[in-house]
Amino acid sequence: MDNMQSRIQAGASFKDNLAQLPSIEGIARIDLIDASGEVVASIPNEPGKQGSLSVYQYLGQNFGALTPEAAEHGLAVFGEHTADAKVRPGAHPNIDLLFEVQANKVSLTVKVVAFQQ
Repeated sequence: MDNMQSRIQAGASFKDNLAQLPSIEGIARIDLIDASGEVVASIPNEPGKQGSLSVYQYLGQNFGALTPEAAEHGLAVFGEHTADAKVRPGAHPNIDLLFEVQANKVSLTVKVVAFQQ
């Protein structure tokens, strides 16, 4: 399943990359689920988390899951924040998770949870 045509060409600026991602309107949160069915992380739609929510939604749409390949692309999309996350572990937990997926060669299901009508 190669959706390369809908992937962005990630540049150095997170803000510029973010502007190219699909809308997160209507999304309450994203749950990341491991192979055993456990929710290992949730990203709520709230200020300070919306950039990560956008990136994870986009990765799920384009890769079908959060795979090591998706994580690598996600690190590029996070732009300058990725370098900061490398030198300050814990400061950017949603970027740290991408590093973990890459290092452990795991895949996580990306479940988009819509706001209730």
